[in-house]
Amino acid sequence: MKILIIQQKMIGDVLASSILFEAIKHQYPDAELHYLINTHTFPVVDQNPYIDKIQFFTPEHENSKLKLFKIAKQLRKENYDAIVDVYSKLSSNLITLFSKAKIKISIDKGRNKLLYTHLYKHKAKADTNAGLAIENRLQLLQTLDIDNSKIVRPKIYLTKEEESKAKAFLESSNIDTNKPLYMIGVLGSGSNKTYPFEYMASVIDTIVKTQPESQILFNYIPKQEEDAKAILELCAPETQKHIHFEVFGKSLRDFLAITQHCDALIGNEGGAINMAKALSIPTFTIFSPWIKKEAWNMFDDGIKHVSVHLKDYDNQPYLDIKHPKELKSQASELYLKFKPSLFEEDLIKFLERL
Repeated sequence: MKILIIQQKMIGDVLASSILFEAIKHQYPDAELHYLINTHTFPVVDQNPYIDKIQFFTPEHENSKLKLFKIAKQLRKENYDAIVDVYSKLSSNLITLFSKAKIKISIDKGRNKLLYTHLYKHKAKADTNAGLAIENRLQLLQTLDIDNSKIVRPKIYLTKEEESKAKAFLESSNIDTNKPLYMIGVLGSGSNKTYPFEYMASVIDTIVKTQPESQILFNYIPKQEEDAKAILELCAPETQKHIHFEVFGKSLRDFLAITQHCDALIGNEGGAINMAKALSIPTFTIFSPWIKKEAWNMFDDGIKHVSVHLKDYDNQPYLDIKHPKELKSQASELYLKFKPSLFEEDLIKFLERL
């Protein structure tokens, strides 16, 4: 059996869908499994032993109909027996249409009924602490006679060389890996998924007050340096002494290897949090008020993985809506209501358990 799994969009999405490969390989060890992903997301599935081949969906495919048709024709030649299209976007619809696969699986979007042989509706409520992002993906495998109740966790695979290189880098940067080391996700993927700078600074102050030996790293990329520095400067002078601002991963694999040596990742919900979970690193997640927590609070247990959302403390804005996404345009206003004092006790308890 030869299967193509299609997962476009962001790093967190690609990491979450990587569970499908492990689940399929357990049932069909000899199956040949290919993964079609956006180029920039490759680092989170690099070295994954369950994926036989990566197919890349490039920016050129995104922006050129001609290039899109070209990759669709190229993938048709692979003669897949089955296609699992996780998000059912227009481009993946075309690839599925062109394929020779007899089994075509996706989520039910209404408009895609004629394209796929098997469609599944998203569940409204998770049955386990794996969360909806995991459970909704696993149900896509029912057509392949795979038990979707057997939960699989996303995993990131680092080489021993990557881990030792990261440890040497940290030690050369005057960081003691035997003392508490925390990675802070100071910025979200956009302004409406970024906890207000002043509030984030207050969170970091709390970490240092609770753990006086704390060593703090910021997760940011060079183009975000100005915003990251603004948060640094809002921290208390004593806190700033604990922040190693210049120590960060120059690539995504570097970031992963550095995070592997941290005691926890704390900060905005997003790819970094999901990556830390896939490395079995404890996480404390601050959700944006318009994101559905139940979808992405994967494997929260209230101990090793804790997440907080405005709705946990103030339910009023959510009473008359069907989905938090309806509040997206009010993100800034709602974030201001989500003061650090609301979850300070939860954060302190989390740190004390580490």
